[in-house]
Amino acid sequence: MAVPTEDLEKYQRAGKIAREVREEIKRTVREGMPIIDICEKAETLTREKGGKPAFPCNVSVNEIAAHYTSPPKDKQTIPERSIVKVDIGVHVDGYIADTATSVCFDSEYDYMVNTAEEALEKAVELLRPGLSITRFGSTIQKTIKTRGFKPVSNLTGHLIRRYLIHAGKSLPNIFNLSTSRIKEGEVYGVEPFVTVAKAAGRVENLREAHIFRYAKNKSLKDPYAKRLLDHIRKNFMTLPFTERWLSKFASSSGYKTAFSELLSSKAVVGYPVFVEASRNLVAQAEHTVLVVKDGCVVLT
Repeated sequence: MAVPTEDLEKYQRAGKIAREVREEIKRTVREGMPIIDICEKAETLTREKGGKPAFPCNVSVNEIAAHYTSPPKDKQTIPERSIVKVDIGVHVDGYIADTATSVCFDSEYDYMVNTAEEALEKAVELLRPGLSITRFGSTIQKTIKTRGFKPVSNLTGHLIRRYLIHAGKSLPNIFNLSTSRIKEGEVYGVEPFVTVAKAAGRVENLREAHIFRYAKNKSLKDPYAKRLLDHIRKNFMTLPFTERWLSKFASSSGYKTAFSELLSSKAVVGYPVFVEASRNLVAQAEHTVLVVKDGCVVLT
């Protein structure tokens, strides 16, 4: 089923903004640069170009594969000779474009970054209505392994719907037996994650989380927590957010207690930072694509 014209125009606008922000940030990232500056520049550019962040800008360095965004007053900087994955989400009226690139400051790993990009190109060539998820994952795995690297097995691409970044259907980067098939009109974030051959090839959760999402309405004891949850629900809906975006609340003396109650009650849930299990470096490339009658169209 084709995407309605009005929806398509919003996806295209979000994709154009995401692409422009990605390319500008790619030129901006430098060794020694504060990570918070990268996050805030990407999010500010998104707003200036007429979109809204679909999630906080992720800046994941070296063995950190995903889900790192700067907390308030973050002091971390980009290390020398690192691989920096910048993942950017943009939405226009809830229609989401999700894109990522890897910036490499160590020539030893240029080929690994190129492999992630080649796997992404292969994915774009493959995607079309009727394609089996099994064949997709098997082909991406083969593309990566043929070049001497390993896909990260438990990070996948994902179906995107309005106001939902992960809409329940995954695009694995490894062989995965599935009866599911690609359908016309579906929108996917396609994102191969690549690591070295000796690595575990999977991610595990760290205890820290700096990205959060409204989960459900809850009966809360603290009136301030109620106001905070109402603000989160109204402003971010089902999309992820960061505490950096709650600055008008964070200056209050009751903020920490209120936010802790939101987490402990599970009214708000966190996304743990993902790290490669054997602490080996990871590269990533991502586009958002729309599946059309005879293939797919890259939106980002």
